[in-house]
Amino acid sequence: MSYAVKNLVQGNRELIAFRIGDQEFCVNIMSVREIRGWTKATSLPHSPSYVMGVINLRGAVLPIVDLSARLGMRRAEPTPRHVIIVAQVKSRVVGMLVEAVSDILTVTDENIQPVPEVSSDLEKQYARGILAIDKRMICLIELDALFPDTESEAA
Repeated sequence: MSYAVKNLVQGNRELIAFRIGDQEFCVNIMSVREIRGWTKATSLPHSPSYVMGVINLRGAVLPIVDLSARLGMRRAEPTPRHVIIVAQVKSRVVGMLVEAVSDILTVTDENIQPVPEVSSDLEKQYARGILAIDKRMICLIELDALFPDTESEAA
């Protein structure tokens, strides 16, 4: 039995974890197309404050989103250590600026705890759960909720 089929049968999910500030987040690895080093983006006039601009990705125009700003945190000051996670969000491809990719996790639904009731409404919209792994608290993000159609078109 192949690895992918075995994981589906066992109910496992693979997630990619990354850091923003002192917090960790993760997304479904199936939505990630690639991880690349930071490239300066060309800004776009009248774009949302969390859109850093666009880069040329092998001939395609890729919008770059400051994930820290999109999540309501302090805007990132990109350094050469930052990375861009290129992800498929519905029919769009988006680059998300994060500080670093920290891990690839294989978890089951039982490992994912519900988001606490004290969370903000914004956080409840995109957070699908919390993982408590090795004394780390990792927030599971649903990219479709974080980038609804109308906002991804603006990007």
